[in-house]
Amino acid sequence: MVPPVAVSPLIKTARWSALLIGVIYGKQRFDYLKPIAEEERKVEEAEKKAREEQERINKQLAEGATEIHTFAQFVCFFIRFFTTKTAFSDQTI
Repeated sequence: MVPPVAVSPLIKTARWSALLIGVIYGKQRFDYLKPIAEEERKVEEAEKKAREEQERINKQLAEGATEIHTFAQFVCFFIRFFTTKTAFSDQTI
């Protein structure tokens, strides 16, 4: 097995400096983006509430339209039933 190679102090210092600079940059970037993300989250939440309310209204309208359609079919059936002559309509009791 080969013994490990000694790394230059300059390279070690450069590596640690790059690591610290990256951590500092990441913290600054996070602090910059955090308020923007919070605002976007608030807007998305408001849009979601509006979308859910619209879906609820559409669902109620669809259910109401179905009920109206069913009632209209019921009325049309009885109108046709009572206005058409059947085989028994000319017989008197």
